[in-house]
Amino acid sequence: MTTTKTSTRQRGRGLPGLPPAQLPAVPGRAGSPVVRHLVILACYLAASIAATWPRITYLTGGKLPATRDAGVYVWDFWWMAHQVEHLGNPWFTRLIAAPAGAQLGYHALMPLEGVVMLPVTLVFGPSASYNLLSVLMPGLSCYAMYRAARLWLPSQAGAIAAGAFFGLSSDLAWHGWYQLNLAAGALFLPLALEAAVRLRRDPRLRQAVILGAVLGASLLTDQQSAVLVAILVAAVLLPWLLTRGRPGGAGSGNGGGGGNGAAGTPPWLTKVTATAAALGVALVVASPQIVAMVAQTRAGGASISLQSVAKYYTTSSSYLPGLFSLSPRVVALGLTALKPLTYQGPIGDGIPTFGVVLTVVALLGLAVSWRRRSARLLGLLWLGSAVLALGSTLRIGTHVYVPAAEVWQGVRVSAVMPFTWFVQLPGMAGFREATRFVMLGLVPAALLAGAAVEWLRTRAAVLMVPVLVVPVLLLAVLEAGWAGDGSVGLWAGTPPPGVMRTALPRLDRPIAADHSASLVVDVPFGIRGGIPLPGEGAPFDPEAQVLATADGHPRAIAYLSRIPGPSLAAIRENAFYVGLLRIQDTDGDNSPALLTAARRNARSLHIGWVIVWRQTPGIRSYLARTGFRPDYTAGGVAVYRPAAQVVGR
Repeated sequence: MTTTKTSTRQRGRGLPGLPPAQLPAVPGRAGSPVVRHLVILACYLAASIAATWPRITYLTGGKLPATRDAGVYVWDFWWMAHQVEHLGNPWFTRLIAAPAGAQLGYHALMPLEGVVMLPVTLVFGPSASYNLLSVLMPGLSCYAMYRAARLWLPSQAGAIAAGAFFGLSSDLAWHGWYQLNLAAGALFLPLALEAAVRLRRDPRLRQAVILGAVLGASLLTDQQSAVLVAILVAAVLLPWLLTRGRPGGAGSGNGGGGGNGAAGTPPWLTKVTATAAALGVALVVASPQIVAMVAQTRAGGASISLQSVAKYYTTSSSYLPGLFSLSPRVVALGLTALKPLTYQGPIGDGIPTFGVVLTVVALLGLAVSWRRRSARLLGLLWLGSAVLALGSTLRIGTHVYVPAAEVWQGVRVSAVMPFTWFVQLPGMAGFREATRFVMLGLVPAALLAGAAVEWLRTRAAVLMVPVLVVPVLLLAVLEAGWAGDGSVGLWAGTPPPGVMRTALPRLDRPIAADHSASLVVDVPFGIRGGIPLPGEGAPFDPEAQVLATADGHPRAIAYLSRIPGPSLAAIRENAFYVGLLRIQDTDGDNSPALLTAARRNARSLHIGWVIVWRQTPGIRSYLARTGFRPDYTAGGVAVYRPAAQVVGR
């Protein structure tokens, strides 16, 4: 059968196994693709502002979420801008965990976003960059998914719905509020999907470069999200690579057919060459991050204790039926009668549920698209992501089952749960949060939901019932967005979660006026982070790293995604830190010898300021015996300085 170039190109508009999207011709500027995309993007961003309300008000209110994650994101944006201005290496710093410093190869630094937001950071400050990106991220994710869905769904309605189901989901909205690196990393899932599908359709160098750039950029955003992106791209490309080429497929023959009538597939060598080119570009784009990770590994800063993370393989997971339950947002909106149907598990690393509305609509989409091979593959990807999100044990309600139990690193895990084996793959041991696979599962679920909306829209037109889709959209709104802790969106009208100020001038002005680059110690003091757990010292106040961006002084505290072993070891080599940790962690007294050593060590470290955010037993005495005196108090926070500097004022 002869196929014209036009029909081949039209077929290329679909994902493998599905018909192409047919765009009606609309005359005039309003029908311009650029205008259409800008309007859709603007609508998504408006929905993003509503779903994250009142976060947009933080930009003018000088506020931040009162979490250490927020504090470190602000510091990260400031640090990236500082290093770009000074042409320095952003993957190592001595301004936290001072004086030893820390390698940041495995830290949630988001170097790509730091560079992109550089103008905002320089003009309005790092807090503005963090808040603005948090507000916009759900909308950007919606638009990215919309673009990917347009390659699959026949019309705009289904693609727009797919974008909304993905970007405005409670899980991604929660990450946008509290774990920006993961929300930014999830943005690359639909971007990579679109790029991989376009490469399948047209395996030329241009498409390979685009896919490679997306893959590399995902690693420059978040390492664990890059793993999810790689899995998604592999799911798209591997079936294509394993399919033998057929005559007539010089480049785009397999774009929309996927075995359902395609004129042919490109030769195997063409496909392999294009894939290899994409991988090569990805390595080049991500090479700075890769070099930083290798350097930290060689320095011993990437090693982790498997015993310390193994328990998280069983606890940082979702459960059944919680994985498909209502978002807790519906209860916060006042629908308390639905509480038994909502997700009841912990919310420490997102809201690991697809939601009832998305689940039902996606299942409908799978049913009406079942004859299409790619729909079945999407269903399989959704199922695989859901199973991985359950972790290394099976939790049903409040009961924990461990089928085919075995003991690994002292923890009982199930040998039949896929996540048990996933974390034993090389380099995957640090992937301790099984719930992050929910983000991957949202991709196929959103696409299938878009197919259902398109089917309902078609049926509404046939039956002349224009409101057939409206109930679905209204129900979806109930589960859209999440700000947490009582603030769940524009419609709730409830107070926001705990906030902190972006600046404390009364407290920080004297420190900022000191240009000696002396070290600042915050009490409670600690180096905290994700791996190894729980770090050293106490959870410190989140304002500490925010103030560091204003006064520029090196800080003894640090909050890192993966704590380098050398940074932890450096704490124990300084007598002042050892004595401070002993006081605040155990309320124990220090020996005269340790106090003498701590006094000398404080001078050698050039500690010029000690900020006591909360008074704890023994701290005042310890600081006095190591040479520090109260200098001033601001907002209930006491600031100490070396005794000689206080007396001499």
